Amino acid sequence: AAMSRKRLQQLADSLGRSAKHFNKSEVECLIKLFDTLVAESSSRFAAAGFDRNMFRDTLHSAFGMTDDMIMDRVFRTFDRDNDSCISVVEWVEGLSVFLRGTLEERIKYCFEVYDLNGDGYISREEMFQMLKNSLLKQPSEEDPDEGIKDLVDIALKKMASTYSLWYFSDYDHDGKLSFMDFEKAVRDENLLLEAFGPCLPDIK
Repeated sequence: AAMSRKRLQQLADSLGRSAKHFNKSEVECLIKLFDTLVAESSSRFAAAGFDRNMFRDTLHSAFGMTDDMIMDRVFRTFDRDNDSCISVVEWVEGLSVFLRGTLEERIKYCFEVYDLNGDGYISREEMFQMLKNSLLKQPSEEDPDEGIKDLVDIALKKMASTYSLWYFSDYDHDGKLSFMDFEKAVRDENLLLEAFGPCLPDIK
């Protein structure tokens, strides 16, 4: 059922404060869009919001995203309460950062997307998995994995602090990026924000 006008106003007022990059009329439009998309869905979650497939369809059709692993990670980043469903609040607040976030907010968001196991570091293995998914394979390459390993090494040399590389390589031979490493690298060179796969909408 369509949301009542009063409920829409209350929700828009509340989200206008928490999703600070949208004005009230934009928030109302996003709530109505959410309602429309949910109404068209046959998902068992439809009463509560977007399930994974519905959200991925939206990421693909609206924002041109194609990488399954990255889209899954974006879903998990939006789904703050980990209930496998994106509510209207998670939708609007997530889009606020996704579409208009400050550099600081986008750095935090991208790091969360790339930290596949949620341990607070982006490991060599996580970088490898994401780059393997997002890079086009060249038919002439005998072992494309070798090229990806080289890219991971370059990324670590470029982005990891001496401390991170020394600390982790001494113990488990696996350089990792901390959030502080990632943040410093991106602030020094903004193009590194999506170094491990496209997880923000393209400009258009």
